[in-house]
Amino acid sequence: MLELTMATVSGEEGATAGMQMADAPSEAGAVLRVGRDRAVCRLVTPDDWLFVSRVHLEFLCGPEGTWQVTWLQGSQPDPSSEVRLLVGEYAQALAYGGTVTLPRGGNGEIVIRDRTAPRSVNVGFYHEF
Repeated sequence: MLELTMATVSGEEGATAGMQMADAPSEAGAVLRVGRDRAVCRLVTPDDWLFVSRVHLEFLCGPEGTWQVTWLQGSQPDPSSEVRLLVGEYAQALAYGGTVTLPRGGNGEIVIRDRTAPRSVNVGFYHEF
């Protein structure tokens, strides 16, 4: 099972807006998406947060229950956000269009940060065996 929690954070003070949660079983082909498009995303950001694509992140379960996350390329050649994966003391930038495997049985956070304003979307994850 992969459990996700999402919070939108804005302003210099780091005001947090509503929290959303979603989960999916660790079965090959299971998918969870984060973005502005309510029709395809389980975790939906505010419509006017254009630094987040319609479908920004895709969590996909592969064979043997391994989860990966992909920063999907949007309609623009250059993104207006940055995406970082944080697991404990480890931090890694995720490349635009890139994919990274999540640690089995681990937890962490993926942060989508606006390059032009003090706003972010923080997606916490917990991969349960």
